[in-house]
Amino acid sequence: MFNKKSLPVVLVIFAAGIFAAFQTIGLGNPPTRYEKIIRQVGVMLEQGHYSPKKIDDNFSKEVFSKYLTAIDPEKQIFLKSDVEQLKQFENKIDDEIHGAPLQSFQFISDVYAKRLLEYLSSYKEILSKPFDFTADEVLIDDKDKTDFAASENERKEIWRKRLKYQVLVRYADLIATNEKNKGQKEYKAKTNAEMEKEAREKVLQSTNRIAERLKHKFTEEDRFNEFVNTITSCMDPHTTFFPPIEKRSFDEHMSGRFYGIGASLRQEEGNIKIVTLVTGSPAWKSGQIQVGDIIIKVGQGDAEPQDMAGYDTEDAVKIIRGKKGTEVRLTLKKTDGTTKVVSLIRDEIVLDETFARSAVVNEGSRKIGYIYLPEFYADWERPNGAKSAEDVATEIRKLKAENVDGIIMDLRNNGGGSLFDVIQMVGLFIDEGPVVQVKDRQGVPSVLRDKDKGVLYDGPLAVMVNEFSASASEIFAAAIQDYKRGVIIGSTSTYGKGTVQRNIGLDGGRSGLLSSAEDAAANLGTVKLTLQKFYRINGGSTQLKGVTPDIVLPDQFEYLQFREKDNPDALQWDEIAKAKYTPWSNGADIITIRKTGEERIKNDTVFEQIRANTQLLSELNDKVYTLNFKKYQQEQKEIRDIVKQIDKLTKTGKENPVELLSSDVNRFSNDEAKKERQQQWLKNLKSDIYLNETVSIVNNIISKNAIVRSK
Repeated sequence: MFNKKSLPVVLVIFAAGIFAAFQTIGLGNPPTRYEKIIRQVGVMLEQGHYSPKKIDDNFSKEVFSKYLTAIDPEKQIFLKSDVEQLKQFENKIDDEIHGAPLQSFQFISDVYAKRLLEYLSSYKEILSKPFDFTADEVLIDDKDKTDFAASENERKEIWRKRLKYQVLVRYADLIATNEKNKGQKEYKAKTNAEMEKEAREKVLQSTNRIAERLKHKFTEEDRFNEFVNTITSCMDPHTTFFPPIEKRSFDEHMSGRFYGIGASLRQEEGNIKIVTLVTGSPAWKSGQIQVGDIIIKVGQGDAEPQDMAGYDTEDAVKIIRGKKGTEVRLTLKKTDGTTKVVSLIRDEIVLDETFARSAVVNEGSRKIGYIYLPEFYADWERPNGAKSAEDVATEIRKLKAENVDGIIMDLRNNGGGSLFDVIQMVGLFIDEGPVVQVKDRQGVPSVLRDKDKGVLYDGPLAVMVNEFSASASEIFAAAIQDYKRGVIIGSTSTYGKGTVQRNIGLDGGRSGLLSSAEDAAANLGTVKLTLQKFYRINGGSTQLKGVTPDIVLPDQFEYLQFREKDNPDALQWDEIAKAKYTPWSNGADIITIRKTGEERIKNDTVFEQIRANTQLLSELNDKVYTLNFKKYQQEQKEIRDIVKQIDKLTKTGKENPVELLSSDVNRFSNDEAKKERQQQWLKNLKSDIYLNETVSIVNNIISKNAIVRSK
């Protein structure tokens, strides 16, 4: 997401045009608030979205199908007969958006409420009897491989298998604990029957909480908000509807002026999932928590952990927050399928680790400078607020003072930020010229340029990226690549988000130019609307395809499929005319460097093992789960072994010779907490196999340049 102050003036003018449309279009006088909201949303999408789909019967069918999935993602509430009955509305949602009476939502909502009550009156009976874990049966948890139940008996069988799997997971945990503590003093061993019963009781408790949430918190209003959000997201994944008061704050930030762990959470399909980590926070420092992890349990110190199944985000946040210095234990289901308990000490979330920082890699007679930039930050609220471009320039000057022979810019996991700072930062490495092109729905591209003559650093340059590098990171990497200014190194592609959004209120558009707090107070809600698209200076978009590195390094997240291209509603890639620019004349021979790097990686058994293990892990996590205890144990052991092997492979056998700059050694001498975080950061770099390989590539560039100069 880009800082609002970096948006071109033309965007503000364009937004104002949308506001005028609200006041001139004949919406009539809708009898209900719901009807007014979806009609306003329809106007905004059709008249303001960068590339709107036609709101017709096909669009209506898409909304219908995706809404059923949104409110019943596991296909365990509706019957197939319900879906057939509700199909009478699948071609009418577009008419309702255009002014017809709103009927589809109410009918769907009523059927859902009825079927939900049937489930809520059945699960206790299922959990009242012991499960047989010797039976050879499976649970298929892939919505693309399953359909809605054809009968009530078939649906009850789906409920039984889902509950059985939940009990199996807890039963296996209890068995493992029992084996570990067996024979210890004062530990009373339990029988298998006792542990099976205890596992069922734990699932009953968590399901009771889910039932309470569904009955009392997932109200008709919430279901309507989901309905509208389905309409907006069918245009593209980043166009989103926000109701005026978010009852179930889906993106609660655990950072700021309180004590927590430094993570942002979201509720997805009944689970509490980690969606971002605050750099320098307890969660980040642990090195054991990643985006996508699901929080299964939360424990306070030595107390019995609470099962998080059924909790909404707001309630989960309250449990995880606490006093500074106290312990919180998270039981996580990792993205690879394993379960891990992580102990964290709550702390005030300190944001200075989000700023640029640097180090030096001593390679014999050579020094390679390393700059880490976790985001393209820009504090526009204060005159002397931190700006990422200015800070990176400072780090470059410090590295030049150390007489480095090359520089590595690390943009891994950098999700973007200020567009203004991206342009300024590219300008540190190139002479004046275009950096990125921006196009709105009117189709006339604007070329955004670096206007400062001169270059701060003109030596060998490498840019590290991965599948988490998005938006601003992709603009930077694309510009460096197009100018042939440096070598881009990383996973098969970056994220692929080449669009920009703007918050616009539905109350006649007034909130579009107001503050975030005023946006939230808008009567009808706010739409975060996609208004523009970014293009490289070579004419290709960063949308969908992202940036393909010059040298690809296999990594363990490749199989997760969470990039922009993995969302069927993502806007498509296209290209426009090239901007006029002059490639860097003193750059490395990218083709030769790429060929040499690819050959070395191809023959590197470590990277080949990472690739093979990642593929195997993908196959094991195919969402088909055994309900047989012995097979479950075997599968979990296999997954754990692969994960351990990958974790070992991604650590260097010999430490990278990374050191702090002489000017930074005593930077935090008076702050033990910050000093500890600095040392942890340095420790991580020393074992980073990807940094190790990038240093080798930069060394190759330096050697090639030296040969050219000698000629």
